[in-house]
Amino acid sequence: MAKLVVTFPQVAFIAGTRAALGVGAGLLLSSRLADSRRRAIGLGLVAFGVATTIPAARRLFASRSVVPAGS
Repeated sequence: MAKLVVTFPQVAFIAGTRAALGVGAGLLLSSRLADSRRRAIGLGLVAFGVATTIPAARRLFASRSVVPAGS
């Protein structure tokens, strides 16, 4: 079984990237702002969320350690 140890800054970074992705998607689906402004901000947040989530996930899964059975 793999044990995953995550520090608070790692959790905060992952939560922030996921939040940016979610807010960007929400802006793209909403109609509160002018279309051009909404698309620019929404696409920027989605791009930031995707671009930062992939390296964060790689780093997170690379830090797993294998724990012997019964521990």
